[in-house]
Amino acid sequence: MCGIVGAIAARPVSEILLEGLRRLEYRGYDSAGMTVWDGSQIKRLRRAGKVQALGDALAETPLDGQLGIAHTRWATHGKPTENNAHPHMSGARLAVVHNGIIENYESLKRDLVARGYEFTSDTDTEVIAHLLDSAISSGASVLDAVRDCVAQLHGAFALGVMHQDYPGELITARKGSPLVIGVGIGENFIGSDPLALLQVTDRFIYLEEGDVARLRRLGIEIWNSAGESVERPVLRFEHGSGSVDKGEYKHYMLKEIYEQPRVVHAAMEGRLGAERVLEEAFGVTAPAIFDQVRQVQIVACGTSYHAGLIAKYWIEDLAGIPCMVEVASEFRYRKVVLPKGTLFISISQSGETADTLAALREVRDRILASLTICNVPGSSLVRESDLCLMTNAGPEIGVASTKAFTTQLVALLMTTLVLGRRHELTPETEARIVADLKTLPGLLEQVLGLDSAIEKMAEAFAEKQHALFLGRGTLNPVAMEGALKLKEISYIHAEAYAAGELKHGPLALVDKDMPVVTVAPRNEMLDKLKANLQEVRARGGELFVFAGSRQEVQPEEGVQVLELPPMPGILEPIVYTLPLQLLSYHVAVLKGTDVDQPRNLAKSVTVE
Repeated sequence: MCGIVGAIAARPVSEILLEGLRRLEYRGYDSAGMTVWDGSQIKRLRRAGKVQALGDALAETPLDGQLGIAHTRWATHGKPTENNAHPHMSGARLAVVHNGIIENYESLKRDLVARGYEFTSDTDTEVIAHLLDSAISSGASVLDAVRDCVAQLHGAFALGVMHQDYPGELITARKGSPLVIGVGIGENFIGSDPLALLQVTDRFIYLEEGDVARLRRLGIEIWNSAGESVERPVLRFEHGSGSVDKGEYKHYMLKEIYEQPRVVHAAMEGRLGAERVLEEAFGVTAPAIFDQVRQVQIVACGTSYHAGLIAKYWIEDLAGIPCMVEVASEFRYRKVVLPKGTLFISISQSGETADTLAALREVRDRILASLTICNVPGSSLVRESDLCLMTNAGPEIGVASTKAFTTQLVALLMTTLVLGRRHELTPETEARIVADLKTLPGLLEQVLGLDSAIEKMAEAFAEKQHALFLGRGTLNPVAMEGALKLKEISYIHAEAYAAGELKHGPLALVDKDMPVVTVAPRNEMLDKLKANLQEVRARGGELFVFAGSRQEVQPEEGVQVLELPPMPGILEPIVYTLPLQLLSYHVAVLKGTDVDQPRNLAKSVTVE
């Protein structure tokens, strides 16, 4: 969430900063503010609410100066009030903006209070301002103060710092939250996102983890986490209007499949500490609410429903608390029993799904609290839920959901961890899963490298009218999602079943004209699954197996096997989703259907 913009220039910067904040509104926020050095002092304006409220205040009280920082805040510590809005100051000399969460702010705050500092907000960010002031008061430069401060902070953060005694410098640092430097001519900028700065430059430096940088009008210096002076490449932003363009891809769907390594990283960025999920990312009241959760009720539609089914496995296995999952269109029309301590989780790409929204409104007075997993800040579900976790997938144009699904799964796994630590999940297990999550973008890149093999496999489906998808455990909902994708965009009738259900009916459908797609990771369910596959082969069915090991599932006549890279078991539902998306895409291309806008379907279902 939250957005940072900063500028040091030979021209007035307040309008640049304001426009940058407007361009960051898509991230979601509840207050906005700005500080500018006017040549004699730092002046600050903050407003709760929208950027427009800050713009109106600037029209009445202009901030004129050539150095400034600005921020849009999503509340994590303290209510969304003007007093808690950024920038935060220590005295009148220093201002700081901050994205992220400081895990150890309470212990730092106690120490600062003991040293005589007074806090005027409820935020974790004010700790940073006073830490910086303390170091500078002891003789450190503003740059050295930032370095010292960063070493004391635990969590995720991106910082922008200005000080009245250093009017020619803008200091920035990042760890776990994104930050870029915009390179101008005789002026330089910082931003959470290149989109915030495209009105002033198209050249950017992407800071790496642990970097600290000093910006002057005529130069940029960067030091890595070891304190060594480094140079980072200056890259030109060449995406035009960004994610709403297909770029080099034939279809939006293919582009969005290939964006998944990047967007799952974005879904985790700023939410993961070294060994734990930063639960404050869910909202100000999240810790107190999570302490009281005794059961989870998930409601969603379509692809989001499949994400919820996978989350049920995670929540009951790792947290050890009951989790119910239901299609929103059924849930809202029946009498529902919700035990005390129920957390109601809604999942929606758009945040406007009519049935899901109606379900939330129906039970609002009978639940402990509501949490939405959503991709659109400011949507109805976000506004009407007590807590939210944005998926940060960016605009998804293709009607068939791809990157929205995998980022929902990442968000749901992080939700599982913050719930689980209050029940059966040990710190050691959480730390291991957090480490596993950090490997996920690289695993997805490896799977995308199998695209040409999957395209070849798709040729076998071009003349088929039906298909069966099989999976077990957490991979059963993945099979359901694979079947949904195939039917959505290729118009092939596809069904998914838990593989153990074959003998209870579906086996009657299997013949040489019924391709059977199976997701078969190398886990404790594999031997059972292999027995199910033998049942298919015995009836002449042709198998297409996405496997964890070719040694475990042997390719032979009528059995095509594609081996996926080794991976932690917890990530299997996310990683195995990608080859099924690619298979559906290539089958649809071969059949000549409208991949991005399949017949009879809409992207956001805002009616029953």
